[in-house]
Amino acid sequence: MLQVQKCGISGLLEIQPAFFTDERGYFFEAYNQAEFAKIGIHEPFVQDNQSLSRKGTLRGLHFQTRHPQGKLVRAVSGRVYDVAVDLRCDSATFGKYYGVILDSSRQNMLFIPKGFAHGFLALTEQCIQSYKCTDFYDPKGEGGLMWNDETIGIDWKAVAPEIEPLLSEKDGKHPAFDPMGQYFDLKGKWIRNN
Repeated sequence: MLQVQKCGISGLLEIQPAFFTDERGYFFEAYNQAEFAKIGIHEPFVQDNQSLSRKGTLRGLHFQTRHPQGKLVRAVSGRVYDVAVDLRCDSATFGKYYGVILDSSRQNMLFIPKGFAHGFLALTEQCIQSYKCTDFYDPKGEGGLMWNDETIGIDWKAVAPEIEPLLSEKDGKHPAFDPMGQYFDLKGKWIRNN
């Protein structure tokens, strides 16, 4: 059974699976199609990704234009501050973000529908993050936003004031968010003219 917390942004869900522990360790279902359908997640996942990040690594903010992806993300090992930014231009929460600590000791997850930018900050010495995706990765459709965009205003320091983020060269060059821009429609389809 899944416990679901709505995040104040339509379609975005924090999910806590049933988690069973004893002296031997733990067991939980990381994904069960029937159970996820009960909470409104019907789209099939077609690709699983996994990343390893050292403490302080900040990845994002990423999205795909030609093949937008919904994502189900969780920390397999360690803890991350995971963030989703609503880029659906007709949404009441366009340009707003939601952040949650995904913790491998809880195995909580964040479901991010199509039409969002996504990023995270690694909070522990070694973080392994898993992503289930609803579409295939398309290198020609990569998009991104500046990780510290002032309009979006993600407060990374509130979660980890001691961390100086470590970014890839590419992630350090993403453009600023355009509050008048056209990104995705309400169904997560890319509508911006490039």
